[in-house]
Amino acid sequence: MHEPNSTLRFWLLNTIAWAAYALLNVFLMAQFGGASSGGMLIGVTLAAALWAISGVLRGRALTLHWWDDPAPVLLSKLAASVVLGALLAQGVIAAVLVPALRNGWVQLPAGAADYSMASAIGYWLNTAIVLALWTGVWAGLHSMRRARQAQLAQLRAEAAHSALERDALRARLNPHFVFNALNNLRALIHEDPERAREMVTRLSRTLRHALEHNGANRVTLAEEMAVVDDYLAIEAVHYEQRLRVVKDVSADGGSALLPAMALQLLVENAIKHGIAVTPAGGELHIAARLQDGVLHLRVENPLGVAAADTAGHGVGLAYLRAQLQGTTGRFELRREGARMQALLEVPQ
Repeated sequence: MHEPNSTLRFWLLNTIAWAAYALLNVFLMAQFGGASSGGMLIGVTLAAALWAISGVLRGRALTLHWWDDPAPVLLSKLAASVVLGALLAQGVIAAVLVPALRNGWVQLPAGAADYSMASAIGYWLNTAIVLALWTGVWAGLHSMRRARQAQLAQLRAEAAHSALERDALRARLNPHFVFNALNNLRALIHEDPERAREMVTRLSRTLRHALEHNGANRVTLAEEMAVVDDYLAIEAVHYEQRLRVVKDVSADGGSALLPAMALQLLVENAIKHGIAVTPAGGELHIAARLQDGVLHLRVENPLGVAAADTAGHGVGLAYLRAQLQGTTGRFELRREGARMQALLEVPQ
């Protein structure tokens, strides 16, 4: 997450931190080691070197996406960078200090720089500790910011999913379907009371199923077909002879699982964009089979007067696609001559 604002903020803090470190070094050397020009050069050079090294380290970590690695790998990369950065900083100091002493530009209280093995290790260790502390500060802040952004992204995704589920529920409870069913029921009460009672039962089951199930629910194909049968029986009262249903459902697929209301949404879409807009109606084909651990569903309808959108941008279909995310499932709408096919594959 290499954002311009965070980069500007880092360089501002990086400059303040190492400038304060340089002033602290100069102050301590003046208090305890004598105000030598060589000591001041060491303090300023070290702070400038660490300022540049920490900036390069951060830029490399973000560019190479170190935070996408597991925590142990990230920590090992940061630790190795601190080790190498401290060595580089000491190398810069030596490259500046030794020629300055040799040419008499600066002086040290001891007269010469002590680069014995023990002293060199001590210089490196002190530098590594300071660089590690600052690296830990900005790396920790960056990790916290990433965690906060990831949490916000998850909350936004959950909110979007909830909104999609809400809209899909509204699509399930299609107002036109409910109004048509109630109007047809009103007419049947006087014409055929027995059929009216059956329609009330089917409508009740359909609405209850839509309200009780959400996107987290999976139902068996047998349960889903029972809902579809109720839905089609209600629609048959409205469309009469214009709606002719042909079903080819394999017996061994009844226990296969699929998202609740998935098949019903496909059937409703087929009636809305096929049967309803075709003056003479037509055949609605429903096929289901279980093969190689995958449930294959096909809903086919006449194309209608106005060609249906093969992209399928309706709320119900968008909801259906959302249920397949993260799986090997597949949903496709395709035109076959004068008919439209909706294909759904649900892995078991």
